[in-house]
Amino acid sequence: MALSCNLNRYLLLMAQEHLEFRLPEIKSLLSLFGGQFSSNQESYGKSPFWILNIPSEDIARNLMKRTVCAKSIFELWGHGESAEELHSSLKSYPLEKMVPFLHPDSTYKIKIHTFNKTLTQEEKVKRIDALEFLPFGGKVTLKDPQHIFCILEDYGLNPNCIPEKPHNIYFGRWIADGQRELIQSYSVKKRHFIGNTSMEAGLSFIMANHGRVKENDVVFDPFVGTGSLLVASAHFGAYVCGTDIDYNTVHGLGKATRKNQKWRGPDENIRANLRQYGLEKYYLDVLVSDASKPSWRKGMYFDAIITDPPYGIRESTRRTGSQKEIPKGLEKCPESHVPVSLSYHLSDMFFDLLNFAAETLVLGGRLVYWLPVYTPEYTEEMVPRHPCLRLISNCEQKLSSHTSRRLITMEKVKTFENRDQYLHLLSDHFLLYQGHNSFREKYFSGVTKRIAKEEKSSQE
Repeated sequence: MALSCNLNRYLLLMAQEHLEFRLPEIKSLLSLFGGQFSSNQESYGKSPFWILNIPSEDIARNLMKRTVCAKSIFELWGHGESAEELHSSLKSYPLEKMVPFLHPDSTYKIKIHTFNKTLTQEEKVKRIDALEFLPFGGKVTLKDPQHIFCILEDYGLNPNCIPEKPHNIYFGRWIADGQRELIQSYSVKKRHFIGNTSMEAGLSFIMANHGRVKENDVVFDPFVGTGSLLVASAHFGAYVCGTDIDYNTVHGLGKATRKNQKWRGPDENIRANLRQYGLEKYYLDVLVSDASKPSWRKGMYFDAIITDPPYGIRESTRRTGSQKEIPKGLEKCPESHVPVSLSYHLSDMFFDLLNFAAETLVLGGRLVYWLPVYTPEYTEEMVPRHPCLRLISNCEQKLSSHTSRRLITMEKVKTFENRDQYLHLLSDHFLLYQGHNSFREKYFSGVTKRIAKEEKSSQE
């Protein structure tokens, strides 16, 4: 059936990657720009075509200036499950909404976009000619027209079973494209300073969008690494800072990660990464510090905390401490004490991270972080909670057949009080997650079993 006309109805053409991250990104960005996610579409799933109700074209354009999950947005003029239904829908669209874009002095062109099928030039022309009933008064110009219109046809998701006719056909006026080009222009392959776990550009921008990072925000990363998340936040105009326990990484020293390069150069550091993209003015500082023992005085400093904690796979989970247990009541170590690196359990790491976010985020600020899980044992109840933080979204990225990591977005909804520090330790959520302290062992156990299985099958 054709959809009824809605003056604020838009069609989003989504990218077909990071599918689980798309909806939270769009919802976060709409809320950032004063809109609210509204749609009559029953589900989104893997479909690249999303119909949304957006309050204004300005909000739609602002959305596209940020999203890396959407390719384009169109003002939707008509929709149907067949050409006949599409034409009927277009005929019911208010003429006064069309006229500003179809007057005689204007230039325009009509494009065809098909998903999961390729049309011949003859088929494309036939579809365009069928729209002759629309009151186009302007001149067709293929190069740099004032207005671009698009017919979009959806042939489903199965490339092995392509239907003769599309499931849905849309027609709309192109408004703007998304920021997909950022994925290439900020690729870590071209980046000056990288490490073993540098976050890929696409996911870095998705995390910044989930965190609703905006101009003049202060964004913090307690496990900064080579600064990929700082780069993405700075691109959106935020001032960035962070900490990391690894002195060599913070100062760009030691062995290089790049192939055919033995040692890092004198200018390989986090500041240089921001300088590479013209973002150095947004760099505050990065300190060598232990995330389990924050050196910040109490207060609300940060608009967003965006981080990728170590899981113990390619980077170890560490904190400073002493091999001998410090007696209770001894608040200060002797001057001769030299901290050593101790293991840092995942449950302790996330306990510290959530408490730090609850203390230092402004109200409405967001915490965005990755949570590694052993898939066979995972349930949503295992996601750590905090009385000051509300869970916004929880998206999965597969790492292997038996492990994944989940992108958790939380928002500060309550001012931190001292009694809040340990409340969430009593919840079943935290106790359940303690079982994932052995994530590293379970990860490599699965790898070993898979290799053994492959070797056995190759010998048979």
